[in-house]
Amino acid sequence: MLSTRHEIFIEVASNLSFSKAADVLFISQPAISKHMKALESFYKTTLFERKGNAIQLTDAGHLLFNRLKEARKIQNQLEYELSVLNDQLKAKGQLKLGASTTVALYIIPKILSSFHQKYPEVKISLLNRNTDTITKALIDEDIDIGIVESKRKNSAILYQPFIKDEVVPVCSAKSPIAKKKVLSIHEIRDYPVVLREQGSGTLAALKYNLEKNGIKLSSLNVTVRLAGTEALKNFLREDTSLGFLPKGAILKELRDGDLVALKIENFQIIRDFYFIQRHGTENNDLNKAFIRYCKKAI
Repeated sequence: MLSTRHEIFIEVASNLSFSKAADVLFISQPAISKHMKALESFYKTTLFERKGNAIQLTDAGHLLFNRLKEARKIQNQLEYELSVLNDQLKAKGQLKLGASTTVALYIIPKILSSFHQKYPEVKISLLNRNTDTITKALIDEDIDIGIVESKRKNSAILYQPFIKDEVVPVCSAKSPIAKKKVLSIHEIRDYPVVLREQGSGTLAALKYNLEKNGIKLSSLNVTVRLAGTEALKNFLREDTSLGFLPKGAILKELRDGDLVALKIENFQIIRDFYFIQRHGTENNDLNKAFIRYCKKAI
């Protein structure tokens, strides 16, 4: 097993900050410094160098960081493999997940809860960000599995289909647009539109499907951009603008009559969600078990 000092080093190296590592690990900054000095003494080399108020890894620090990350992967895999030899339900390990907003808020929580009840010894963490941020976190090895809303051209990433989802045009029940039974695709340029932020999978799906119908996103009357599905949903409930939201995120609002789903002629946004992993990590047994569990749960 990795020593306490090695685990502390990984945290400091990941954050490039003694104070942030102290916050994450719930130990004092002087204690962090003491452990790092002891590690440097053990290896007889400098692991960090100061650049003003910041710190950077030395060449030796980079080497140690990369090797320790590899060792941690082996340790986690070994922990899982040994734990399931005697009892599958007592599997141990760490699941470092990331999911785009729609998945993290409306799709995965129920699955995570049931997975946790079945495998209570598995530690789970979930990063909730937009698709671009989750993809970057995977490449940076901050997470081991991501669930995102669209494919990116990146040879380092392996994609596996998960589920399909629909993005629907909506407005507040009090909006004049709600009185329209059917809109033409070109009419949406006549109304104020509220959109998600750049990097959002929902926005990417909308842009792609508009362009298939000869309409550029830039031609819409975009009055507001909001980060996050909940922010956009709550804004639309109080405003009279047109917006586009995942259907799974607004079932309650549609049922209660706070929001109205609109119909646009010959226009439908169906998107695919994917599991993403770094090439070379797809054979991790715990990750494979989790992905199988998710697919069966849908």
